[in-house]
Amino acid sequence: MLARFTLATLVLLGTSISSLTYAEKADQDKPIILEAEKVSGNDTSQVYDLNGEVLLVKGSIIVTGEEGHIRIDPEGYEFIDVKGTPEAVATFRQRREGLANEFMQGRGVSTTYDAKTEILTLTGDASLKRLLNMQVLDQLYGWKIEYDDVKQYYRVIPPKDAKPDDLPKARAVLTPRRKALVEK
Repeated sequence: MLARFTLATLVLLGTSISSLTYAEKADQDKPIILEAEKVSGNDTSQVYDLNGEVLLVKGSIIVTGEEGHIRIDPEGYEFIDVKGTPEAVATFRQRREGLANEFMQGRGVSTTYDAKTEILTLTGDASLKRLLNMQVLDQLYGWKIEYDDVKQYYRVIPPKDAKPDDLPKARAVLTPRRKALVEK
């Protein structure tokens, strides 16, 4: 019961921890730089597979992991899916519009990012942080975290087949906006 209450509270709090900044729009026009031990791709279908020490850079977006899959739709939007290993999780980092040194940074067993909808999903012992000048302002922890950059909405989701007593606790640490703005 407490885990459900905590989860519901986090969903509601997600709308209150939004700020007036969004993902850096300049990222949309940047090329994708891929690095991995093995890269295979099909330029006709716009599908690329990466294996071993994956590094993907697109403007201020940096994604790392062990295995990756990238699909580019006909409109030019990327769908990025990167998985980690038990030793090295998948990570995501992106600069935000607005304040000069504000970033969203996340990690999980898998990381997916849909550039068209600007939705980031972190799954498996996931965490998401909002940083300003390398100082952590907000933190979310849980099994699965969805972050919608357009709507400025966070959501922590338990596994579908989990029993209520087995649910990992969702947790959030939120910095008051007034204090974060004063400490710039």
